[in-house]
Amino acid sequence: MQPLRPTAEETASLRIAEELDSIEEAVRGGSTDLRALGFWRVVESIKRDQVLVLDHADRVGRIDRAAFVARVRVRAPVWVGSVLLVAVIAAGAAAIVLAARWTGTAAGIALLAAAVAWSIGVHSPTHQAFGWFAGIRFTDSFLGGPPPPRPGLKTDYATYLRAEPSMRAWFHASGAIATKIAPFVAVALAPLTNAPAWAVIAAAAIGVLQIVTDVLFSTKTSDWKKFRRERAVAKDLRRR
Repeated sequence: MQPLRPTAEETASLRIAEELDSIEEAVRGGSTDLRALGFWRVVESIKRDQVLVLDHADRVGRIDRAAFVARVRVRAPVWVGSVLLVAVIAAGAAAIVLAARWTGTAAGIALLAAAVAWSIGVHSPTHQAFGWFAGIRFTDSFLGGPPPPRPGLKTDYATYLRAEPSMRAWFHASGAIATKIAPFVAVALAPLTNAPAWAVIAAAAIGVLQIVTDVLFSTKTSDWKKFRRERAVAKDLRRR
């Protein structure tokens, strides 16, 4: 009796396992550029087959985590970042109260402080809240991104892969949307304060500027790029 030949799915899974073996060995050796190692190309293949996700999600998460730890030195437990950002949001609310008590330039500066604080503070907590809803978990808070460094959340990539692709897409969009709305919340609250007109216009300009930078840059490098990527994965899986 001849041995059974492996199916196409089994062959694909074995090939990916071999590639992940090579990548993991390189990361253990000190390499942290996962793109150069071909890691993200392999991950894109895995995303488009739910069987491969089941086979390799934990391994992918382990490799991603190892490279992150080796590359990012300034990191903390998730709760530390969450507490700090909630404090930033609270500081924005306090600034609105001050803008209602103060007058003139001081009130205007307080309103702008609220707009900026909320723009910074709501981004990661919104990602975190939507991520938990989608089944995505997190491992670290950290400072990263292009200068100046910004607060971020490191996803547990195994849980990220297991999440439904369209939910992954909206996970990326959620923080970006919250950040863009934040300055306009300050503008909406301006009538309750003594902030002068120039401060209200400046707060609105912060929101508009963020939208413009998203259109120009984020669709190519950040949250909206990832949103489009995961939407494409979801559409591909539906076609199959």
